[in-house]
Amino acid sequence: FLGRGMRALVVIDYQSDFVTGTLGSQDAVLIGDAIGSLISSYLDSGDQVFFTRDTHDPDYLDTREGRLLPVTHCVRGTPGWEICGRPGELSRDPRCRIIDKPTFGCAELMDVLKDYDEIELCGVATNICVIANAVLARTANPEARVFVRRDCVASYDRSLGEKALEVMGSLQVEIL
Repeated sequence: FLGRGMRALVVIDYQSDFVTGTLGSQDAVLIGDAIGSLISSYLDSGDQVFFTRDTHDPDYLDTREGRLLPVTHCVRGTPGWEICGRPGELSRDPRCRIIDKPTFGCAELMDVLKDYDEIELCGVATNICVIANAVLARTANPEARVFVRRDCVASYDRSLGEKALEVMGSLQVEIL
């Protein structure tokens, strides 16, 4: 344990396209209030809140990811790209930091998480971007407590989401 007492919450891709849009799910809608409460708790405690925002250009379908996942989503500047619901409202707090990322994992996030004792992740999709960033958090800061609350993550595929939680657990990410 690093001992500095610094905590960070990372809200992964809680964007309209992943909640109510082209890649959305009812499960993603249902976690919005829980994530909002979590964000408020971190802000009230003076801890850091980061948001990742999946960010693509209009040529997304011409990219490797776009060819393998041919569903246009999270195009910069579109309504589907926006962080939504209560988390979206809270993301406008000046104490929060939004990091745009072009793919599943966020390299920039690795740099900012290296100084935290506790790193909590929440958001969507459990089996793609949440697990990718949990691995990066664990890599960036091997001594930190990295954890995920089961009721604050969702996937468009529940079965894959559950499997992702199992894999994260095997990588020493605590599942609460």
